[in-house]
Amino acid sequence: MNILLLSVKNLRRKKIRSVLTIGGVAIAVGVLISLLGFDSGYQKSLTDNIDKMGYQLLVTAKGCPYEAATMMLKGGGGLRYMEQKVYDDIKNDSRVDKISPQLVASVFDPELQKGQGGYALYMGVNDDYLKLKPWAKFKSGGWFSGEDVNEVIIGFEAAEFEQRSVGDEVFVPGIGQILKVVGIFERTGTQDDGMMFIPLKTAQRIFTLPGKLTGIGIKLKDIHQISKFEEDMYKVPETQVISMAQVRGTILNLISSAKVLADAVALIAIFIAVIGVMNTILMSVFERTQEIGISKALGASRLDVFRLIWTETIVICVIGGAIGCGLALAGSGLVEYVIKKILPYAPTGKLVTIEPKLLAFAIIGAVVLGIISGIYPAWRASSMKPVQAIRSVE
Repeated sequence: MNILLLSVKNLRRKKIRSVLTIGGVAIAVGVLISLLGFDSGYQKSLTDNIDKMGYQLLVTAKGCPYEAATMMLKGGGGLRYMEQKVYDDIKNDSRVDKISPQLVASVFDPELQKGQGGYALYMGVNDDYLKLKPWAKFKSGGWFSGEDVNEVIIGFEAAEFEQRSVGDEVFVPGIGQILKVVGIFERTGTQDDGMMFIPLKTAQRIFTLPGKLTGIGIKLKDIHQISKFEEDMYKVPETQVISMAQVRGTILNLISSAKVLADAVALIAIFIAVIGVMNTILMSVFERTQEIGISKALGASRLDVFRLIWTETIVICVIGGAIGCGLALAGSGLVEYVIKKILPYAPTGKLVTIEPKLLAFAIIGAVVLGIISGIYPAWRASSMKPVQAIRSVE
């Protein structure tokens, strides 16, 4: 009989035990795939988010630099303010290619989140915003008609959530101002999708922050001048410069530290799965001692017995690996949801990226797992003496 078919038949003798063992392998493989998929997806999403900000450096008022950068990445408000004079001085620097001032403010809106209330984010910008982000396109409408007008351009997700279109009016809670929607941006996959954009001078007026900014985005003509530019900016009182490349590295380092612990859990799960598979196959060998002895007495070689038991082990691991791949694919959305809830900063976009080559790697890993787990049980079975094996159950 075909060894593969005989192996499957033997495993079906103890269905519950085989199913539980396969389930242990599936969980271990699924966890490992999810972790590797998160590592790849998070780095890509974070890099895309930072690249789509359009600038290499962010100038803010003094405070915790990475907290400030993270809040800007998330589109948060509540930052410290600096004088607009800083922007006026920097924009005349010959090393600057593009520059965009920002004034971010958050307003509590009791109508958000199905009446539970939430914060709407407003960002004051000027014409330089589109120069810094040339990929920003309008789904409908266009740019502001002036520098100090009561108009608003809405990000794609904010417009979808609030069911707004060009020509509608938006009431700013607690401010007593009504803004006319003049444009809606196309989806960018960044924090800008949930933002409300208004002219910088309008933001300074309606939020009573004349001559104030929360940040200045800067792109230099030569990226190699970043270090020297930062050194020069340190001399400007009450300001700090944050390199977005450093922010990316810092966030990834923090995530990597937590990932080491998660990887340790995954390795422990794989080790337990190996022990479980070995235990299942060994128990099967002990239960079939007489059967194995009779097979060898009828002419089965040690290699035949070894191959049979080894194949059973590999079958368990391959089936478990395939199910684990399915669990990882089906549960990637849930994993992503949990990650976004617990991480201090979760970039927009897909955080768990499971590519075909990762699934192929998982299946190959399951085969290797089966090969390793089956060596001892297969050797133990093939080493039995026919006569002793037959008499052992008498």
